[in-house]
Amino acid sequence: MDDPEQVLSGEVRRELDRIGQVDLLVGIPSYESGATIGGVVTAVEAGIRKSFPDLRAVIVISDGGSSDGTLERAMAGGVHDRAEEYLVDEKSPLPERVAFRYRGIPGKGSAFRSIFEAACLLGADHCAVVDSDLRSITPYWLDRILSPIVSFGYDFTAPVYERHRFDGTITNSIAYPVTTALYGARVRQPIGGEFGVSGRLAATYPSTDVWESDVARFGVDIWMTTVAVVEGFRVGQANLGAKIHDPKDPGAHLGPMFRQVVGSLFALAGTYRDRWWDVWEVSDPPAFGLRAAYASEPVDVSLTRLTWKFVEGYVRHQGMWRRVMTPETLSGVMDAISAAAENPHGLLLPAETWLRIVYDYLIAYNTRRVEAADLLDSLIPLYFARTASWVKEVGELSNDEADRRVERYVDIALELKPYLKRRWEQAEIPERGLEEQPVPETGPELERSTETL
Repeated sequence: MDDPEQVLSGEVRRELDRIGQVDLLVGIPSYESGATIGGVVTAVEAGIRKSFPDLRAVIVISDGGSSDGTLERAMAGGVHDRAEEYLVDEKSPLPERVAFRYRGIPGKGSAFRSIFEAACLLGADHCAVVDSDLRSITPYWLDRILSPIVSFGYDFTAPVYERHRFDGTITNSIAYPVTTALYGARVRQPIGGEFGVSGRLAATYPSTDVWESDVARFGVDIWMTTVAVVEGFRVGQANLGAKIHDPKDPGAHLGPMFRQVVGSLFALAGTYRDRWWDVWEVSDPPAFGLRAAYASEPVDVSLTRLTWKFVEGYVRHQGMWRRVMTPETLSGVMDAISAAAENPHGLLLPAETWLRIVYDYLIAYNTRRVEAADLLDSLIPLYFARTASWVKEVGELSNDEADRRVERYVDIALELKPYLKRRWEQAEIPERGLEEQPVPETGPELERSTETL
């Protein structure tokens, strides 16, 4: 799949040739989203026609081989005779629409690659991507995501969602704190599913040598964000309100996603070591739009399941823990286990100990002395322990209060950066490109989007 000519089929390329030059492209990566994609396409069309009626636009649906009628329902969706309902001028032009099955490794990244290749072929100056399984998308999302790109010269806009305090556990516990500490930009949702992208950044993405790596599976969101930040593109954020999806219990559903997202995060740290090494100042990319008053849906979490998965992991992986963690970090874990018997709240893994664990694992991942899949599997029980601790910490707090506590954890990740650098120097890690990084095994369940993380 290294030849760009093979990314899009001849039939798709001919359809794009028919459409010709466009100003704006909105891509929708999809997989088994027949129940929701019609509404997503309708909201995207309405948003384009309301906010960008003067731009020639196309909607591109890049599908992973759905068997539930996703493509057919995507093509059938739209405003149709409901222009007044969506406050759309009936005379505003309809966006073109293209739907196809992407080529390449199964996963969201391959879908994105096809979308960006289409944007390059069409010469699009402005792009956006939105997930296909949204239940809360509205037309104004397009304005929030794209206006910074179209009107203010930004190259990348990441989403900011209103989320329940138990939702987004991978984002809150690792992706957001670590990416901020490494690269110096507080991008609140580095693995969100909705992005705005300038034409010049969209042209950069498909030309990189990462599409046979983890990025082509499930690491595309964190990769897109990291590239935008470290390569000097102008980054903003967009307040989108609540992102409603099917909430998942972290102990029951997020293990496979964890491997892919965290593996990509660790690989990126190895690739961009020179870019983060001396970064100490942290910026706050501006967020466009007011925070919406939409309530986030509650997330049910089984503390019993999380605790038992940690106990099972301790029995299975303690040998790996001793290989990966420093004696100081491991001592913190063992102290938490010892204290659990006397603590009425049970096991509590402090944030500082958890972030030391993450940094120890980041080092181990990049030394390649342990198989990537085995290494990440041994981190998951510790993530479950930290998630259980988080639920106990914020159980009586409001969502806003919990979010402020997440910001404190970002500060801790920054304070521990000298610890990461010291360990990195001791490990003598060689420089590698992202395509050279280890790729954990994945399964078909990872083709869905990452909005539940």
